[in-house]
Amino acid sequence: MQERLLGVSERLGRLGWILGLVCLVCSCSALQAQSGAADAFNKLKTLSGQWVSKTADGKPVTTSFHVTAGGSAVLQMLMEGMDDEMPTLYHMDGDRLMVTHYCAAQNQPRMVLAPATSSASTMRFQFLDATNLTSPEAGHMHAIAITFLGPDKLRQEWTYREKGKETVEAFELERKR
Repeated sequence: MQERLLGVSERLGRLGWILGLVCLVCSCSALQAQSGAADAFNKLKTLSGQWVSKTADGKPVTTSFHVTAGGSAVLQMLMEGMDDEMPTLYHMDGDRLMVTHYCAAQNQPRMVLAPATSSASTMRFQFLDATNLTSPEAGHMHAIAITFLGPDKLRQEWTYREKGKETVEAFELERKR
């Protein structure tokens, strides 16, 4: 009987050790995700300043990034000073990095950083939800990718979805000096 109890005790001890290891791995993964999102947000803060790009027909377009709200948000003004000027706000929400785009389409899609498809040089944001979206088929920004090409160069790809069809508009931006 004592031998059987000892065997059960050993198995429970091993099970406890395995469960402890699983908890440790899970918490490390959660910390990595949190750290990755925080690192990405800090990288966005380095974009502060004026940037220029060109439209498809070659016209210059100004975009600015501004760290605001006591360092808790980064405001990007797309097409600054134009009729279709659109603010986009990046901020942390607990352990995830979010973006809200205030679109000329009169809706406000919210996207979150997708760590699984992002890298040190590219941040990919995927659609979460939207306010003022009349239906899932209505036109809205559905994804954003930001690729860092250097300290003063970046590429943004904005994915617009309407009636299940996606179009991607890409912008190469250079920091104004």
